[in-house]
Amino acid sequence: MRIFTTLIVFFFTFWLTTACESDSDTLPETDQDGGDGSEEPTGNPNTNSSIVDAYGLLQVSGNRIVDKNNNSIQLRGMSLFWSQWIGQYYTPETVKWLKEDWDCNIIRAAMGVEDSDGYLSNREVEKQKIFTVIDAAIAEGIYVIIDWHSHHAEDHIDEAKSFFSEVAQKYGDKPNIIYEIYNEPLNVSWNDVLKPYHEQVIAAIRQHDTDNLIICGTRTWSQDVDEVIGNEINDVNVAYTLHYYAATHKQFLRDKAQKALDAGLPIFVTEYGITEASGDGSIDANEAQIWWDFLDQNKISWCNWSIADKQELSAALKPGASGLGNWTEDELTDSGKMVRGEIKNKNP
Repeated sequence: MRIFTTLIVFFFTFWLTTACESDSDTLPETDQDGGDGSEEPTGNPNTNSSIVDAYGLLQVSGNRIVDKNNNSIQLRGMSLFWSQWIGQYYTPETVKWLKEDWDCNIIRAAMGVEDSDGYLSNREVEKQKIFTVIDAAIAEGIYVIIDWHSHHAEDHIDEAKSFFSEVAQKYGDKPNIIYEIYNEPLNVSWNDVLKPYHEQVIAAIRQHDTDNLIICGTRTWSQDVDEVIGNEINDVNVAYTLHYYAATHKQFLRDKAQKALDAGLPIFVTEYGITEASGDGSIDANEAQIWWDFLDQNKISWCNWSIADKQELSAALKPGASGLGNWTEDELTDSGKMVRGEIKNKNP
């Protein structure tokens, strides 16, 4: 009987040991990059991961903008209006609402420069508005474009260098930051005016921030992006601005953009509307969709103009909408509803 009992204990012990070893084989394998083979986080708002956690520092690779893992990415979000004229939306609450309710993963802070009550005449007030939006975007884990919202920036090079140098010193270690150093140049030469301007401002930024993305405006309200071909800026992380308004700018402007893409230029649409170029007139829903398809096909990131309650068709909000977010659908304009729907449908 003792022999029989001993045999039972031996076989039971052998079985238990074998089962434990077998279970250990089912643990996740470690891939060659040191991960566990799981998918990259997408910045889902229902998790603790933000879009900036997922994508990290944005870099230019060929004609695309890529994330920290060299995957092509596309951001979609909203631009605020001129800071000095409709500044009530430069609040943490607005940024939070755009992230949580609209699913925006990028916001653009458009600091007016030479126009009345802009930065040149009211520096500390306007600068603080921009810093408030930057701080809120960092807190919410989304990207933020710091836009020098000017049509004559070449006349104020020293002021631009000083401002962006300060921003780079204060925030240059944050991967959320994107610099837009000239919103919409007018009819001035890329070779003789715009490129030298950009090079000087970039040099001021790079003294303090060596790697965050910089976006450079192009001639004719940032439409002539193809004129950059063959005379690009010598910086490894620069993209070029394209602006459009769908009811005015149609296939001819997409052709210019395609020419630039085919030449290897990375493009960023920091501002667009689904209206006429005036910001008013009419909405062209068909062209709006054609443009959205074009941007999706080419992984071009964008911000829509604008979060404002101005009485014009391109404004996303109706007059009186709160500067603290929490807008109902009835407080959105037709443009606001269309753009919000596009963002929520497409953003991760």
